[in-house]
Amino acid sequence: MRAAVIEATGQVPQCREVAEPELPDGWAMARVRAAAIKNIERMLVAGTHYGSGRMAFPAQVGLDAVADLPDGRRVYAGATPPAGAMAEYLAVDPSRAFEIPAGVTDAAAAAMPNAAVSAWLALEYAGQIRPGQSVLVLGGTGVTGALAVQLAKHRFGAGHVVAVGRDEARLQRLRVLGADAVIRLEGRQELAAAVRAVHAEHPLDLILDYLWGAPAETTLRALANDALTAGFHRTRFVQIGESAGPTLELPAAVLRSAGVELVGQGAGSVPREAFARVGTEIVPVLFGMLAAGTLAIETLTRPLREVNIAWTEQVGSGVRSVLVP
Repeated sequence: MRAAVIEATGQVPQCREVAEPELPDGWAMARVRAAAIKNIERMLVAGTHYGSGRMAFPAQVGLDAVADLPDGRRVYAGATPPAGAMAEYLAVDPSRAFEIPAGVTDAAAAAMPNAAVSAWLALEYAGQIRPGQSVLVLGGTGVTGALAVQLAKHRFGAGHVVAVGRDEARLQRLRVLGADAVIRLEGRQELAAAVRAVHAEHPLDLILDYLWGAPAETTLRALANDALTAGFHRTRFVQIGESAGPTLELPAAVLRSAGVELVGQGAGSVPREAFARVGTEIVPVLFGMLAAGTLAIETLTRPLREVNIAWTEQVGSGVRSVLVP
């Protein structure tokens, strides 16, 4: 069968012939319908993810896919290394696969779960969101950020949701999808002024940060108070991504002058009981929202044989590339 393969970290995956995956007892050989190219896979392949060191080469690429089981059910399922999901066939444990509702496209079903589960956990566990709260999403025009905007509004009942990003068209699209207000990333002074204005009118309870770097630094500085008599308001700042840079410079006074709680969201910062709910509750709810139209994701499909092109091409903000065998 054909699959996306790398010989070493830092390479662009290529479509090659490989052996079909082995089938443990009770598992089934499923025909892959679609597999999305996600940020975590890009980082693993690049060698920049903390899990990259565990990869054995040659390595097949892809963590999850939409596939057809032999009994005809269309499911979403994960791959088990050394097999990868960007392939023609995938070994699947039917008891751990999620049936996909009718009306949900293969591309959307492949692209949504990984990003949406991350956004859900950032909101519910790291962010401790409550109905009616004010939420700001730094990097809201990206794939996961856009899903976080929608989930904050339509699943968790946020009272006021602000999306921050560079792409004006995407920002306006987010207004339709659930954002109450948007901020376009331009200069530091403009961002700081916009954050202060939002915080004054709708005191921010939760900030999800997919950018870090200068935008996060500017936002955190904008929350600081310069008066000893300033009132207290708790703002939980959840750090998730670093597309704007891996570091920032933060004066200690920011944390002392405002009720900022700085936490991170990642595989090592989510409790096991949260991950236990992913299969039993979270993914089924997400597919239900996708089928109902209360959750949306944009995709661009390419054939598996063009994985090397899909891997390197520039796609629009908030669009996820999906490979189809």
